[in-house]
Amino acid sequence: MEAKSELLVRERALVTPGDVIARGMEYLPGPGTYRENGELKSKVLGLVRLKERLVTVVSLSGVYVPKPGDGIIGKISDMSATFWIVDLNSPYDALLNISEAVPEFVEHGTDISVYYDIGDVIYVKVLSVSRTKNVSLTMNDYRAKKLLGGRLLTVTATKVPRVIGREGSMIELIKKYTGCLITVGQNGVIWVKGPNEDLAARTVHLIEREAHIEGLTERVTEFLENETKGKPAAQQLQEGD
Repeated sequence: MEAKSELLVRERALVTPGDVIARGMEYLPGPGTYRENGELKSKVLGLVRLKERLVTVVSLSGVYVPKPGDGIIGKISDMSATFWIVDLNSPYDALLNISEAVPEFVEHGTDISVYYDIGDVIYVKVLSVSRTKNVSLTMNDYRAKKLLGGRLLTVTATKVPRVIGREGSMIELIKKYTGCLITVGQNGVIWVKGPNEDLAARTVHLIEREAHIEGLTERVTEFLENETKGKPAAQQLQEGD
């Protein structure tokens, strides 16, 4: 007689490699899990996610873990009458309540998509993180805004300080040679907009790949000078005219 299927952990529970998540054949193994002797187990340290019968474990190795005060770039993924759900490039859910997003009073029943709609990209601040890792966001920050146009890049969140550089030196270097506007989120999402987005993107990923190597600034400078024949963006524009 087949054993009864049983889920042993709740959604978003923290599990370690080898932990039993479910027993029986009703639940299906997704990424980060495997089946052994009728038990569904975790392959990695991570958070359990359930979608109907599919069980996955989102690895916490190298992922962004939100902290209050972080400035991040997110994308609106869903909305209700009074709040937006924001994708943070993280295993955790994030909510942006209308009271933290819009300074003026909003009448009940207002279509809040006039402020932010699904697919919009925003620079936003992490307001709070509960013990169960429910994340609240706020636009009540001078840096917070909707980011229009451009493109998004993603790097490992732990590499963000190297992308920024000491006192912003690396970002300023990229801006100098590409003429791009660049905004970096602490969640590893980077917004780039300007005349040479491809070069900016290649430079960012070069920094991510070689973040552990000494003399990184010199290597990036050499790369940008080779790509632009040593001409900063302002000079490129003048000669183009």
